[in-house]
Amino acid sequence: MMPKPEELIVRRIKDGTVIDHIPAGQALNVLRILGVRGGEGYTVATVMNVESSKLGRKDIVKLENRELALDEVNKIALVAPEATINTIRDYRVVKKTKVKLPDEIEGIIKCVNPNCISNQVREPVVPRFVVISRNPALLGCKYCGAYITQRDLIIQFASATI
Repeated sequence: MMPKPEELIVRRIKDGTVIDHIPAGQALNVLRILGVRGGEGYTVATVMNVESSKLGRKDIVKLENRELALDEVNKIALVAPEATINTIRDYRVVKKTKVKLPDEIEGIIKCVNPNCISNQVREPVVPRFVVISRNPALLGCKYCGAYITQRDLIIQFASATI
């Protein structure tokens, strides 16, 4: 049977992870959060700006032969608070997880305050943030109290090299 022209045609994966309900335009930021650079040896499929009854438009990421750890799942909530993570084994969804921003974030983003101790080269301090709001994300630096907005997060991820 031939698929209808308006259907999305993306090959199923045998084993791995499908990240669905990513806000349109955020798939590459999700890949950056996961540290996916393209040379890891597994197949990555990214579908961007497709129709969604839930979001209007959405992105989808498929990672073949890679399952996500719980902390990775939760970090995705920084840019995709409505995302759903599907773990696939032998072409079947064996686990469905809704992302949840943890109470604290450590080491994946920088403080926007250039004078913060976490931005000083001479200080070996890992940036740490407390979550003030989950959707949209609003974080507070544990060292200087500066606020990091969801827009700040997107700018940081967008400027990171992939």
